[in-house]
Amino acid sequence: MSNAPRLTALDALHRSLGATMTDFAGWDMPLRYASERDEHNAVRTKAGLFDLSHMGEIAVTGPEAAKLLDYALVGNMGTVGVGRARYTMICRADGGILDDLIVYRLADQEYMVVANASNAQVVLDALTERQAGFDAVVRDDRDAYALLAVQGPHSPAILKAVTDADLDGLKYYAGLPGTVAGVPALIARTGYTGEDGFELFLKPEHAETVWQALTEAGQEYGLVPAGLSCRDTLRLEAGMPLYGHELSTSLTPFDAGLGRVVKFEKDGDFVGREALAAAAERAEQNPPRKLVGLIAEGRRVPRAEMQVVADGEVIGSVTSGAPSPTLGKPIAMAYVDAAHAEAGTKGVGVDIRGTHEPYEVVALPFYKRQK
Repeated sequence: MSNAPRLTALDALHRSLGATMTDFAGWDMPLRYASERDEHNAVRTKAGLFDLSHMGEIAVTGPEAAKLLDYALVGNMGTVGVGRARYTMICRADGGILDDLIVYRLADQEYMVVANASNAQVVLDALTERQAGFDAVVRDDRDAYALLAVQGPHSPAILKAVTDADLDGLKYYAGLPGTVAGVPALIARTGYTGEDGFELFLKPEHAETVWQALTEAGQEYGLVPAGLSCRDTLRLEAGMPLYGHELSTSLTPFDAGLGRVVKFEKDGDFVGREALAAAAERAEQNPPRKLVGLIAEGRRVPRAEMQVVADGEVIGSVTSGAPSPTLGKPIAMAYVDAAHAEAGTKGVGVDIRGTHEPYEVVALPFYKRQK
């Protein structure tokens, strides 16, 4: 078996644009094209174009597709309307998070589950295993799609120039089939940047056509190609969790402050129900560490796994940290003891190579776009 990273349909195009490439979850992906700060700022103020073809698409179809997903996932998938999408999670029997997902209902008996690149195989294996006894089919569709995202305040105007789809009628967390630059695509109003934007699922052989059409349409709006590096700072400012940092198998959704995605009211059993009910009770009676935002008072950048301290005691740990182009200061997400989790808590620092750097505790997200 080859250890060479997988290439997206746009690999040659990224290289022609001078992208710095990196191995991410077994894929060769563009990290940045020029300046990650400029790419970040373009998404916040104009628009950015991303290749997200490393994400894992899994089709779940058949008369009992909804029932299977209700059993396999923590959310209530049977109540998702056709053409809508929902953020949810797949957990182990012990309540630990295997991955966070977006699930699109494409038709009455057809769903598309989108998993993180690093967990796509794990999610596929879990769904396949949980499918036993249901009149439904789980299919690996990772090779069937390229995925492009156009994100930022000017993204509706840019996409309108190359599609006949009714974008004005497309709600957040919804998707509709249409054509983009003359080729068929599923157009979804979803994203991971904190901005308005669209994700376009299309055949790999059409990826370059659509990329070029969006690039041309975006010229007058300041659209730039954007890599994974700025995607990380954008999602961090927007307080969005990243699997392997804020989410893991050692945490339940309640530990991560995302208990709202677990729907105990749905009919029937689901994987992890018992463990998650116990976790919900624990979280209510004795709150675990809470996920908070930290803003640096100085210039030093906190990184994942650095310790959060107060009064000489370790009170938590950083999960993600980076310089924030929008705030102009280093920021971090961290799990801290409930006693120090209130916004404005004084005396909190991060241990950066032996020095306790002062940080302000804030509620997430750091950044919220003006509607």
